[in-house]
Amino acid sequence: MPEIVAVTGGDGFIGSHLVEALVRAGHRVRAMALYNSLGSWGWLDDLAPDILAWVEVQFGDVRDRECVLALMREADVVYNLAALIAIPYSYRAPASYLETNAFGTLNVLESARVLGTPRIVHTSTSEVYGTARTVPIDEHHPLQAQSPYAASKVAADKLAESYNLSFGLPVVTLRPFNTYGPRQSARAVIATLISQVAAGSRSLQVGSLDPVRDFNFVADTVSAFMAVGTAPHEQVVGQVLNAGSGIGISVGELITLIGEVMGVELEPVLDAQRLRPPNSEVMRLICDSTMLQKLTDWQPAHSLKEGLTLTAAWFSDKANLRRYKTDVYNI
Repeated sequence: MPEIVAVTGGDGFIGSHLVEALVRAGHRVRAMALYNSLGSWGWLDDLAPDILAWVEVQFGDVRDRECVLALMREADVVYNLAALIAIPYSYRAPASYLETNAFGTLNVLESARVLGTPRIVHTSTSEVYGTARTVPIDEHHPLQAQSPYAASKVAADKLAESYNLSFGLPVVTLRPFNTYGPRQSARAVIATLISQVAAGSRSLQVGSLDPVRDFNFVADTVSAFMAVGTAPHEQVVGQVLNAGSGIGISVGELITLIGEVMGVELEPVLDAQRLRPPNSEVMRLICDSTMLQKLTDWQPAHSLKEGLTLTAAWFSDKANLRRYKTDVYNI
């Protein structure tokens, strides 16, 4: 019988892609979807019936210990992706970020300790590094929390580290750099740009054009999760591992490339509400994923242009675009 794999945040952007890939790899998946009165499974609702046949969806909330315990019972691997991730909203609701990202992670770790879960894959973020002091950024780069979101993720990462050192919990932390692709929220820069173009706009509402990011197609991020979830225990447990392409591009350059991919000329228009507070903006993130590549067989498979082409095709489908409010700022 296939092993049981549990995914918190399975209803989200990366989580739904991970659930799909795990099923295709032969696993039975138990996915947590955030409870809502509409009965929506989030992006899991878009998976094909033959995939969903191998998925047990449980409504719950990572902030509730009993929900987490129920999800994780008998699971061989737990991927912890549940999180609040929109940086602008973290300025408005910082307590929510701490409760979900830090306390929710604590629930996963403590449940794993009680249940004896064989492997926990905890999700970090490149935002914990803040503006790069040196590039590319390896795992020894100092942590700099330049937003409440980043601070909540630093707290979660340190909890994962402490449970490994204190209790020998088999945790590995994956630190993806900026992921993009189909199903992504329009609060992310690539999704908001491409959705505006797909809706017919040629003057794009943007924030700062200067920040540099290391963008990674969602299938490559998912393959990184699966690599650390299946690698031999002695190779990855206790490690923090970066996942990224090692290539940086500014937002301004990104707009030019999106125009090239979608066959249009684009004009960026500054929308002041999209600017972060000056000391909170992370100006440069470029990944060094040498350690991940050394310890697993992971390699990114998509160039930025290839990934943008796939993403643009998905957003250009009217059924997909209809889900997005391209004329408003999504925080």
